[in-house]
Amino acid sequence: MTSDSGRRSITGFSNPTVKALRALREKKHRKREGRFLAEGLRLLTDARESGRLPETLVMALGREPHPLLAALEADVIAAGGEVIETSADILGKITGKENPQAVAGVFAEFDTSLAAIDRDRSPIWLVAQALRDPGNLGTMLRTGDAVGAGGLILIDDCADPFSVEAVRASMGAVFTQQIAQATWDEFLPWLRAGQGQLVAASLRDAVPYRGAPYAAPCFVLVGNESRGLPEEYEAACDLRVTMPMKGRADSLNAAVAAAVLAYEVLASLEG
Repeated sequence: MTSDSGRRSITGFSNPTVKALRALREKKHRKREGRFLAEGLRLLTDARESGRLPETLVMALGREPHPLLAALEADVIAAGGEVIETSADILGKITGKENPQAVAGVFAEFDTSLAAIDRDRSPIWLVAQALRDPGNLGTMLRTGDAVGAGGLILIDDCADPFSVEAVRASMGAVFTQQIAQATWDEFLPWLRAGQGQLVAASLRDAVPYRGAPYAAPCFVLVGNESRGLPEEYEAACDLRVTMPMKGRADSLNAAVAAAVLAYEVLASLEG
């Protein structure tokens, strides 16, 4: 291991830093350290442009030079962060990918309390209950970014938004969207303490999703991928809407349903 002008070089798989970074792929270690991994120049550039820099930047030796990577490295060093150079094989061991991208970063986890949410930030918010698939979670973050949502509120036992898979699926939206985590019993009183319309896709006393009376700030609620929303959660909603199923499928993927509904809400509020 060598060090030079703010950089550190790691050449061994057994290096303690490699083991510590690799451990961030596991939820228990992320929670203990309050840190998470993100991989790829585009994703890290999105983070930088959103005002978030990695505490540690890991770069593969032999990488192609790129002005965005140079700017990222300079900003990390200027902010007092750490820059590590290592082999592509070791970087792959850290990220868990056989063909890793040339750069990865370690970020401090964000404040995910409901108290950190400013509901006036946006007219649309996404809410997911017991969402278990990190790919769906990342897709919902990406959808939220696309429709200009304020963020994603995760209810009950959801997948970890800071897992490598969820961060990767978010395509950088993990850095542009506010994220909150709460139980239903925490979320509902918080929502009712201020303005906010809770809307869910449902078959119970539902109206067609097209032309429904949406109101800002609108909180779009989707449920677990296989079980959907508990009946009592649906009953607590201000508005229940239904989307037509023209074929044999009886429901949409949770993240797809959130996207369809979010765009309809966006069209309604902007119209």
